[in-house]
Amino acid sequence: MKKKALILFSGGIDSTTVLYWAKKEFDQILLVIIDYSQKHNVEVRNAIRIAEQNNLEYLHVRFPLGELLGSALLDPDWEIPGSFETAKDSRGIPETYVPFRNGIFLSLAAGIAETRSITNILTGFNLIDTPDYPDTTKNFAEKMEAAINEGTTSSITGNNYRIITPLINKSKKEIIEMGLCLNADYSFSISCYRGGEMPCLNCPSCDIRERAFREIGIEDPIISRLRMEKENET
Repeated sequence: MKKKALILFSGGIDSTTVLYWAKKEFDQILLVIIDYSQKHNVEVRNAIRIAEQNNLEYLHVRFPLGELLGSALLDPDWEIPGSFETAKDSRGIPETYVPFRNGIFLSLAAGIAETRSITNILTGFNLIDTPDYPDTTKNFAEKMEAAINEGTTSSITGNNYRIITPLINKSKKEIIEMGLCLNADYSFSISCYRGGEMPCLNCPSCDIRERAFREIGIEDPIISRLRMEKENET
């Protein structure tokens, strides 16, 4: 029997690394790419491009959370913080946190997985670089897994679902190093919260990404690609 997996796929560094890891671990992969009205919507376009480059099946889901939830990632009038250190509000919660986003996404993934007879749900959750996000922890993933197994036909059939988090205890540097060992292509992976392909270097996500590539000692592949494309145009 083929081993099948569903990946919640944003096309960022983390989910791209999970994709390349999953290609070695599973026979069949389905990517779920969610347009949730995020400001950095360009990530959806590039996530689809990554899926097609890897010849993987994907679902492009439109789920406009901007009409329902409050976050700097959704509200056009809410300024994106300039760095990871300055991103927290008075409660210590990052302003880029989207309320229960990963719980919503996992619930949606569970329904799709149940329909497709897929029992492995993969995410890029990690908490070393983002410790203040309540929906990226190992404990959260385990409790969501228990809820999914209780609230689906798994409770009747015993065919349990697994939420797999291969990056959970890794820093961004370690995640990128893992991906490079798997020959991951990060040249189309989007991290910037401000909505462009070129990293702005002035938002929490760019802050973490730029620091990781600097520590590894290589140029960010997306910067290299965009510079090369610009040179070829001239």
